[in-house]
Amino acid sequence: MEQARFNMIEQQIRPCEVLDGRILELLKHVRREHFVPAGKKGLAFADMEIPLGHGAAMWQPKLEARAVQELHLTRNDRVLEVGTGSGYLTALLSALAGQVTSVEIVPELSDLARQNLAAYHRDNITLETGDAARGWGNGASYDVIVLTGSTPVLPTVFQSSLNVGGRLFAIVGDAPAMEAELITRVAPDTFETVNIMETCVAPLRNAEQPGRFVF
Repeated sequence: MEQARFNMIEQQIRPCEVLDGRILELLKHVRREHFVPAGKKGLAFADMEIPLGHGAAMWQPKLEARAVQELHLTRNDRVLEVGTGSGYLTALLSALAGQVTSVEIVPELSDLARQNLAAYHRDNITLETGDAARGWGNGASYDVIVLTGSTPVLPTVFQSSLNVGGRLFAIVGDAPAMEAELITRVAPDTFETVNIMETCVAPLRNAEQPGRFVF
């Protein structure tokens, strides 16, 4: 198991430009195999998405690590995660951030994540159930927002929910051409977008759709 974890870090994570020692060390201590569905433990460190059921999947390990690195999390950060899944990314985020609110639309997945996270005894995680594909928190603001499903159109509510200096990680586009983007609110009315990497993940349920031309 430890050899497989080492190989994942050296052969998948580092080549994806994840070189922050803090992140690499975190990947050793948050046990990915604990968050993989029963029967798929052998795939825990594979360079692939792992189906969770209900149309959801765990990201590839390199995408998880790259997202966490690009967000530059600190203990002062209040995080919103849209799409809890198995809770693995939640565990990574909560190890570095001050507070994480994670929202999952599928109650069964939220329950699964709660069970998976119990072993880590984190008191800075709030798990909620609901549809956050177009925003969450009734006007609450966050320092970091992560969308774990893709969205063909990025709703502006997520940018407006960022504090100044806040970062949003989102995968935008339609399959097969999607781009992982990091959007930073550098001033009240100014946002900077950096394209991180090309990828392709399943869309959030009820994700906002572009206007389609109809003949």
